[in-house]
Amino acid sequence: MITHYKQYPPNVSKIYSYFECRCKKGSPFNEVVFFGLQYLLKKYLTGAVVTEEKIQQAKVFYQMHFRQTVFDEDGWRKILEKYDGRLPIRIKAVPEGRVVPRGNVLFTVENTDPEFFWLTNYVETMLVQMWYPITVATVSREFKKILAKHLRASSGSIEGLDTRLHDFGYRGVSSQESAALGGAAHLVNFCSTDTVAGLLMAQRYYSCPMAGFSIPAAEHSTIISWGRSREKEAFEQMLEQFPTSPVSVVSDSYDIFKACKHIWGDKLKDRVMERSEDSCLVIRPDSGDPTETLLQVIQILEECFGSSVNSMGYKLLPSYLRIIQGDGIDLGSIEQILQKLRDEGWSSENVFFGCGSALLQKINRDTLNCAFKCSYVENNGQGMDVYKLPMTDPSKGSKKGQLTLSRNSDGLLETLEKGVGKPEEDLLVKVFENGSLLQDYSLEEIRRKAQLTEEDEVAPPRHNGEHKGSGGGLHILNGQH
Repeated sequence: MITHYKQYPPNVSKIYSYFECRCKKGSPFNEVVFFGLQYLLKKYLTGAVVTEEKIQQAKVFYQMHFRQTVFDEDGWRKILEKYDGRLPIRIKAVPEGRVVPRGNVLFTVENTDPEFFWLTNYVETMLVQMWYPITVATVSREFKKILAKHLRASSGSIEGLDTRLHDFGYRGVSSQESAALGGAAHLVNFCSTDTVAGLLMAQRYYSCPMAGFSIPAAEHSTIISWGRSREKEAFEQMLEQFPTSPVSVVSDSYDIFKACKHIWGDKLKDRVMERSEDSCLVIRPDSGDPTETLLQVIQILEECFGSSVNSMGYKLLPSYLRIIQGDGIDLGSIEQILQKLRDEGWSSENVFFGCGSALLQKINRDTLNCAFKCSYVENNGQGMDVYKLPMTDPSKGSKKGQLTLSRNSDGLLETLEKGVGKPEEDLLVKVFENGSLLQDYSLEEIRRKAQLTEEDEVAPPRHNGEHKGSGGGLHILNGQH
């Protein structure tokens, strides 16, 4: 990007580019949740971001890096002098929280001053990092679809759905900023988290005083520090220290099945039964095959504490007792676990889930095939639609011309190319212009836009590799959002 200003044709006055999550045949993700742009704009682009000090630093740095003079010192100084260091670009974007079918434009970027045409794609590298919060928010929502389907089928409602998936991912990400962005993206769909960085981001950048909640929870160090012979005392300490709130206790330090049967279900049984739904004990297995271990645990707990049958005919542990499964959870395993529980007659109400790396880390830019491409230029006062179409991979073909996102006559979201869309029907909203943020979404607004529909609950896509995705190049996938 440093040398790109030297590479454009002479007399170029406008560069117009866009961002999308391309369609990909065979992908389990047919739609994406748009989230995270507001943070990047507030953090990095809003206000006077160009200073003389930064220009001098960049000049020295890139001279050393390229070992030749390629940094556009004059261009950046003109921005400083003409715009007081504010960036003369315009960004239009989908409102944050909106769910958009793959293959549609999500935001566009263009220069507002013909002298700074090169600035549009100069910001590409930073803006393409939108892949991360979009992907986390999308994966999190797919979890929510699966949980909603099984919860409604086994309990008759989806009450408490937004607490069913707890973010365990803080320690597994690559940086504090990743934890903040990914953690906040999960909070679009749920309000259960241990990733404090995400809460702080939602507070600072999305006007949400407290976006998520947690409960006191043991970890292995707080259990094994008592010694193997005193595991019962370690468990009892948790009950005593937190008598009025739910409490989660990891119970597999030595033998999860013996812990459930002989400690929780015998030695501490009376203490457990004294608790209420508002102060329930949440037992956490943390090793072994997630499905088989969870089934054995719930069967042992039933033997010790009994069960009841809900209005849908599924079994429930007593209200003072629940389980959280946080080991080995991804989109495939959570579906398998919930289906197996239902097959064995258990309601999904019995189990909460935690997810770490599969939520925040085991993803990349190709998970949703995110791309930023130039589609329109102006040269010598004449506009020209531009595109790429590699013969070696037509799925990487890009869109042409100026773009709008609108609904067609069937109500389906559709990206119109080549400038044929009507501006008054464009769903892309101007969010940034000449250094100023023009929209400031709250997390509350974003959550409303990302809510599940009835169709989402009835038939969430499969995530076991068998899903048949839409073919590449389709710009219309559904019209539910």
